Amino acid sequence: QVQLVESGGGSVQAGGSLRLSCAADGYTLCMGWFRQAPGKEREGVAAIDVDGNTNYAYSVKGRFTISKDNAKNTLYLQMNSLKPEDTAMYYCATGLIWYGGTCNNLNAWGQGTLVTVSS
Repeated sequence: QVQLVESGGGSVQAGGSLRLSCAADGYTLCMGWFRQAPGKEREGVAAIDVDGNTNYAYSVKGRFTISKDNAKNTLYLQMNSLKPEDTAMYYCATGLIWYGGTCNNLNAWGQGTLVTVSS
């Protein structure tokens, strides 16, 4: 099973930017970012497959960009124009199938990195 290690979280004021990274120790067909805010369910943020196809949640479209360095097996999430409602624990995950425009059959998760956006 692939091991994932996230980094790059932190605290930022509204309107600021952060870049999250997720290093995988093996090959991944597709990967995604998820987040969970206190008291809320986990939600998908963005996903990408090995060919560079991407998918974004409506709430982050135009502000977040997912990318992947296949040579380094590292996933990124560039987050711009951050809002207080983006505050959450962010997790990366790998999946076995790219289907329906997103990453499915998730089989490995990172430990999470906290993003806090203040108003």
